[in-house]
Amino acid sequence: MLVSVVIPLFNKGPYITRTLESIASQTYTDFEVIVVDDGSTDDGAAQVSRFPDDRVRVMTQANRGPGHARNRGVEAARGELVAFLDADDEWLPSYLAESIRLLTENPDAATVSSGYYEMPGGSSTEPMWRNRGIRPGLHRLDPRTDPMLAVHMLAYMSPWSTVARIDALRKHGGFYEKNRCLYGEDAFLWLKVLLNEPVFFSLNPAVRYHRDASELSSNLAASRPVEPFLSEPEEIERSCPEELKPLLRKILAIRAYKTACILGLWGNWRHAADLRRRFSAPVAHTLPYFWASLVCSNPVGATVGNILYRFR
Repeated sequence: MLVSVVIPLFNKGPYITRTLESIASQTYTDFEVIVVDDGSTDDGAAQVSRFPDDRVRVMTQANRGPGHARNRGVEAARGELVAFLDADDEWLPSYLAESIRLLTENPDAATVSSGYYEMPGGSSTEPMWRNRGIRPGLHRLDPRTDPMLAVHMLAYMSPWSTVARIDALRKHGGFYEKNRCLYGEDAFLWLKVLLNEPVFFSLNPAVRYHRDASELSSNLAASRPVEPFLSEPEEIERSCPEELKPLLRKILAIRAYKTACILGLWGNWRHAADLRRRFSAPVAHTLPYFWASLVCSNPVGATVGNILYRFR
């Protein structure tokens, strides 16, 4: 068996059958599906158990968050490749076959990430990612990489559109799983992969990403928690090759400045100011979000920004 599919499941009963049907419809058929029920209180796990495909099995655990659920699935996986899918999203029928082809043709690549349609509208996100500098092909960070491009590359590596070699996942420690983390647990892993391994990007849309069904990724009525690679950057810094540490400092600074903007808009200007100070980088004033985060890191600027944001 070449491929293990891992799905974290938490209260997605209305969607999980649709997700499993998209996997069962793959043109590539030699795979197992491991659904890790993360303490759901609905009937999602029962629906998985009733799904008429003996390649599908369900594991249960107390609620510990999507990072732990994915890591547990990886531990149980028998495949050389691991494909992740969230319990409310769908793959197009050729997704696995195309991902396997690209990894076979690019043996140095640790992962392959594909394009997607954003639902419910069904629009392709390829133009958006091209405008952000993402190009199809094999990529590896080097000291000359534009830090904003690296930030966009990290954002492109979503679990539900990424297939990874299992050895790379284990080598880099898996997804962040402390404190039932619900935001940024995937980027904590992907940033380590991106700093140390070649990755492949395909912009061809091969996934239907249901933003309307995902409360974790939808816009919230308050600021999100700080990403784990900002709250605990030490592990990322230890994993980073020496020649890429100046680039990493800029990547973290950009993300810190953006997060500071969000914190400030929701009134957490002191936290925003602390975050800016912690991740100050050389030539910081030239980096994206620097000036906006400076405004959002004081009470007056944060108040004005929040008013403008609410009435935009």
